[in-house]
Amino acid sequence: MKFAILAAGEGSRLAQEGIESPKPLVRIYGESMIDRLIRIFMDNNAEKIVIITNNLTESTQRHLREVQSKNKVVEVVVKTTPSSMHSFYEIRKLIGEGKFCLTTVDTIFREQEFKEYIASFNDYSGDGMMAVTDYIDDEKPLFISTDDAMNITGFHDSLDDFRNSVCGKDGKSQCKYISGGIYCLDDKSFVTLEKCIDNGMSRMRNFQRQLVFDGLRLRAYPFSKILDVDHASDIEKAESFLHGRE
Repeated sequence: MKFAILAAGEGSRLAQEGIESPKPLVRIYGESMIDRLIRIFMDNNAEKIVIITNNLTESTQRHLREVQSKNKVVEVVVKTTPSSMHSFYEIRKLIGEGKFCLTTVDTIFREQEFKEYIASFNDYSGDGMMAVTDYIDDEKPLFISTDDAMNITGFHDSLDDFRNSVCGKDGKSQCKYISGGIYCLDDKSFVTLEKCIDNGMSRMRNFQRQLVFDGLRLRAYPFSKILDVDHASDIEKAESFLHGRE
């Protein structure tokens, strides 16, 4: 299984709130978020881990060079990009053929749930499996509608957007989950990704919508909770969550 980490954002909100470390190096109980993901991916039999970071933070680059020197499955791309979708585009060829799991660097989840998710995706014959949660603590959540079999029917900016959509009016879809920022896909998705870039799109949610429009078979996989570390207060939330206090 191949894995990829999007870590090219500037983490400006954390910096404005007094967090001195760049986002990938922010520690959750003594372990940086980037190291935590690498460790978890290795525990799930990673054959390759592709990481993209920006060229603005030397400390992150230095850390990843050290990681790469000790772990030969890690490949690092240093490039500042305008969006997460552009970061994904930059590393698509390194990811290569077959199935892979892509995540943002600040995604916090329970390791056992992730292991079960990866196992389910490996057994899945469709084109992608998206991690979802009914826990909403996001400033701009992306809502996901599904049918009774958890096949994804659409991606929506709001519940009103869902209700006004075709799948919201067909009576066959429900909308109780949001995107968790973890995407298991196969290389068929690269065709859609390249189309999105060519058409000037710049957000991962637009890429996900295009996947549905292009007819790829996507399934939602529920996690109990997935957190993003966007603010200083999220660090304590993440620690509490991982240690069972939430």
